[in-house]
Amino acid sequence: MSAARRLGEARELLAEHPVVDGHNDLPWALRKQVRYDLDRRDIAGDQSAYLHTDIPRLRAGGVGAQFWSVYVAAELTGDEAVSATLEQMDAVDQLIARYPGDLVRALTADDMEAARADGRIASLMGAEGGHSINNSLATLRALHRLGVRYMTLTHNYTIDWADSATDEPRHGGLTDFGREVVREMNRVGMLVDLSHVAATTMRDALAVSAAPVIFSHSSSLAICDHPRNIPDDVLELLPVNGGVAMATFVPKFILPAAVAWTQAADENLRAHGLHHLDTGPEAMALHRAFEAEHPRPVATAATVADHLDHMREVAGVDHIGIGGDYDGTAFTPAGLDDVSGYPNLIAELLERGWSKPDLAKLTWSNAVRALRDAEAVAREQAASRGPSNAVPADTA
Repeated sequence: MSAARRLGEARELLAEHPVVDGHNDLPWALRKQVRYDLDRRDIAGDQSAYLHTDIPRLRAGGVGAQFWSVYVAAELTGDEAVSATLEQMDAVDQLIARYPGDLVRALTADDMEAARADGRIASLMGAEGGHSINNSLATLRALHRLGVRYMTLTHNYTIDWADSATDEPRHGGLTDFGREVVREMNRVGMLVDLSHVAATTMRDALAVSAAPVIFSHSSSLAICDHPRNIPDDVLELLPVNGGVAMATFVPKFILPAAVAWTQAADENLRAHGLHHLDTGPEAMALHRAFEAEHPRPVATAATVADHLDHMREVAGVDHIGIGGDYDGTAFTPAGLDDVSGYPNLIAELLERGWSKPDLAKLTWSNAVRALRDAEAVAREQAASRGPSNAVPADTA
């Protein structure tokens, strides 16, 4: 079969079984670039000069549901983190209100299916980092009532109750309060997201959670040895839990050669007084100058497919998905340059012999099923116990 025909088949499949993408950082990009001024970043048209994401490219990519990350920087703590999270959530609400023909608010699996039937992109929210709740289960419940449907337990830093993958461990995984956070997320129906957390935290959360967990944007440790990725022993636990590991496209997490290069490029940003996660014009100019002297290893759709092949082998095809991390990374793989690129990944998997039913699970069914199952657990638990008012031990 020719490459053009495979790509055509990929687009046909996505028309029926669109992508549920686990993680897109557009709200943070809008905050940093234009302070949410949607007139200056009108995603109804081409924003490729500034963003990985706009509506025409979401449509071209076959995206049917998007978890918009309401991430706030881990440097924000306490009340400031909570306020910034609320501002991020308001930005998502503004997007949905501004583009009602394309985006629709989704809170449940049924909402996702209704959006697909209506030809609109189901828009859900995921909070990225437990610092967003400021050690308060009441705040967690409030975020859920306002529409947040997953929370990543940590971002890049270890917090008071959970160890991060990219910081010094302090707890050996989850504290007792961290376990209570997981239980309360189960009770209200908020998916527990284990991207960014230490492997010990992954295992602790899986031991506690009665509902499916997700990894909203993480790939395979066996294929690329980066602490942000998922060890095989954790992937092996997903069939029992019912969870879904959503492979990310970030080159420094998926291409071994890109790991060291990115560390050096990040140090170059810090040497110029910029944060290593900055993707603004000044940071990107510095990256381009660095790249001119130090050629950047380039990931491709095949790189992502290697991770998905392995994750399917270990966890099973019912427990994998896609979480691109667009607008949250400076670099993307060739062929997956922005949100229009998903057909290229599906075409690569077709070339590798993936069946259309299996691809439909990868793109749509697995993520919808995980949310539906979490809703069922929440109904059961809400009938048997009330809200938890636990606090961390050192603040009791």
